[in-house]
Amino acid sequence: MYLARRTIRIRAGILLACIGFLFINAFGWLPIRQEKTPALSLDDLLGKLAVYCRKLEGVALNFVCHEEIRETIDPTLDVMDPLDTVDDWQFIPPGHAVAAQILPLRKKDFSYVYDYQCIRSNHIIREMRTLIEENGAIKNVSNSVLKTSVVVFGNALLAPVGLLSEAYQKSFDYAIIGKSKIEGLQVITIEAKPKLGAPDIKNLFGKAWIDPTTADIRKIEWNENRIGNYEVFEKRGKRYMRSPRLTISSEFKTEKNGIRFPSRLYVEEAYVNSLGRAIVRSKTEVLYTNFRFFTVEVDIK
Repeated sequence: MYLARRTIRIRAGILLACIGFLFINAFGWLPIRQEKTPALSLDDLLGKLAVYCRKLEGVALNFVCHEEIRETIDPTLDVMDPLDTVDDWQFIPPGHAVAAQILPLRKKDFSYVYDYQCIRSNHIIREMRTLIEENGAIKNVSNSVLKTSVVVFGNALLAPVGLLSEAYQKSFDYAIIGKSKIEGLQVITIEAKPKLGAPDIKNLFGKAWIDPTTADIRKIEWNENRIGNYEVFEKRGKRYMRSPRLTISSEFKTEKNGIRFPSRLYVEEAYVNSLGRAIVRSKTEVLYTNFRFFTVEVDIK
């Protein structure tokens, strides 16, 4: 008896489900299946990126934001004669060989917070900063000089032009080398390598993390010797008898009028000896937040 009642209930449930399905379908209430936007081919991506770079080249800007800088410096290479700067060094107890008495210098950490303004007009960028905090101490220094030599906002903003613009695409070989996620968004990684016989960019390599359906640039990384203030690093390289190597990466979260602005900038300053071994002198991380835009105008010619 129990089994018979249970069977009747199951059959009634199935019948009601079928009636409900037919009722919903008749009135068009079934959920619409969302078709995924197909990923663009590499050629299509490069075409869209070239258009974006033209926007960047002609953009006029005026905005302010919060700029927070954290820098770590390893001063080992800066000490050419350790015995003349003995107070900066740690010592092994007496009795050891002189060569063994000196250990590497302690790394030094610095932090700066600025109110930052960037104006770009007629292809020229002007930067103005007010220092509001230094190593945890409150400051208020208008028209402040940047305390570190490796942070140039314009390089991060315009980095796509040097890797992905139509003019530069003729000098690079491009390849899709991987997939990953940035804040939950599926992206592909495009690598740019100089073509053989392209001397103008022989030292320029880069990668870009791209939304495969929209061609939006979410992150870019490049290695070059044409960064602003490069003469500073050349002088250091001569002093260290090594070649400077700068690696820069920037993430782009903020968007205005189709232009993406750096939200995070990371710079590694290293020096390479004749054997190809590198010592990293500094690592710098910059966060850009609280953007306020006055002008973002794009003129594509």
